[in-house]
Amino acid sequence: MTHLIIAPILVPAIIGALTLLRTARHTLLGRGLSLGSTIVQVAAALALFAEASTGTIRTYALGGWAAPFGVVIVLDRLSAMMLLLTGLLALGVLVHAVLTGLDRRGWHFHPLFQFQLLGLNGAFLTGDLFNLFVFFEVLLIASYGLMLHGQGGARLQAGMQYVIVNLVGSTLFLIAAGILYGVTGTLNMADLALRIGAAPPGDQPLIRVGAQLLIAVFALKAALLPLHLWLPRTYANTSAPVAALFAILTKVGVYSILRLTTLAFGENAGAVAWAPAGWMLPAALLSLLAGFLGVLAARRLRLLAAFGVIGSTGTLLSAIALFEPDATAAALYYLPHSTLSGALLFLVADTIGRARKREDDRLEPDRPFAGMGQLSLLFLLSAIALAGLPPFSGFIGKLLILTAAEGSAAAPWIWAAILIGTFLALFGLAWAGTMLFWKTTAEEELASSSWRKAATIPAWGVFFLLAALTVFAGPATRYAEATAQQLFAPEAYVAAVLGPEGSGR
Repeated sequence: MTHLIIAPILVPAIIGALTLLRTARHTLLGRGLSLGSTIVQVAAALALFAEASTGTIRTYALGGWAAPFGVVIVLDRLSAMMLLLTGLLALGVLVHAVLTGLDRRGWHFHPLFQFQLLGLNGAFLTGDLFNLFVFFEVLLIASYGLMLHGQGGARLQAGMQYVIVNLVGSTLFLIAAGILYGVTGTLNMADLALRIGAAPPGDQPLIRVGAQLLIAVFALKAALLPLHLWLPRTYANTSAPVAALFAILTKVGVYSILRLTTLAFGENAGAVAWAPAGWMLPAALLSLLAGFLGVLAARRLRLLAAFGVIGSTGTLLSAIALFEPDATAAALYYLPHSTLSGALLFLVADTIGRARKREDDRLEPDRPFAGMGQLSLLFLLSAIALAGLPPFSGFIGKLLILTAAEGSAAAPWIWAAILIGTFLALFGLAWAGTMLFWKTTAEEELASSSWRKAATIPAWGVFFLLAALTVFAGPATRYAEATAQQLFAPEAYVAAVLGPEGSGR
């Protein structure tokens, strides 16, 4: 089990390199390698999830170099949950890309896809701030290529904006890491937690600058208002399956905020304690409202889904920004729902666009199309999930967040924002469904095609994951509560990484 921790990083790195070979890039061999790799990653994630469910924190020192001097991989409840979510989502997206032929529209889809998974898995497992930066860059570089896959003028223009914004974010990340290293002398997260708490008063202002700058970079990755402007255009102009995978990218920012704040900038961090608490909640609530207002205003289906991602991420961060265990547990239950519901709508949007035989995805009346009944049902289910209506897990997650916020001074604002956002999403999605399925311009139906029914399989698979999250809400919430408790008691994490002697420094 010890060496299995490295599998989510090692497997996509090896398979990504193999699929770069000319014999595998654009053939059945490349597809088979990529699918096999993703299935292996899901299997490894399941085994690691079961291991982490016991509450044990596992570490893996690369090269045998002990922390804080060597590179260390850390598995706890939170990282295990994120690994499993990434693997399941990636498998659904990859199957969709293969069934629809998206992977054949360019030479390097499968290598880029595997390197994207390498970056994601590494970001969730690393215990070192510099290697978090490295894995950020791996996943971002891969996402640049995936975003442009299939070409197109609008896609290229949006891709340039996406690249520039993330280059700025990467530069700020390095500056923040340099400040923290210059003051504390370490970038190991566990060691950083100890040294920040023990830093003399004269160093605290500089540490606070580094902390706030670092959290701002993570907020950019999470598309938190006003740093969200890059997301709608990027997600709306790339291919829908790629945008579905990108639904997890904002959660990398959310994960990083939660990890660093509870571990290094928590209650023992002196003047830096809970560094983002003062501004994150207002920004999250505004993101929630801006995202769902965008859902109401959108006139393209993929743009609607992109704004839905912003709105659900704002909902998620409105709970995390309270930085207390009950609210964090509610957020951790809502996190997989928000990721899967956003991804589901992108997959449904792609399937609807192919059935309508339209290059654009404008929300306007058109001729009836084959498979309209099944696709309308899929759209209805994805709309209910994204809006957070009963009976699905989104409603349970929002209810948990509202309940957890009751004791907060900001409870009226949180309640108002979530309820208003839900109504905005409901009206926007209802209008979109009306344009797609109720209003038609002719009686004659578009000709059917042989692949359409099979192309809905991945979307149904993602929906069943959401259904499972609803049916097993009891075990899922207990896992979320245990994860929150583990996060807010970082001593176990520090001891696992540095050992009993190091954690006592």
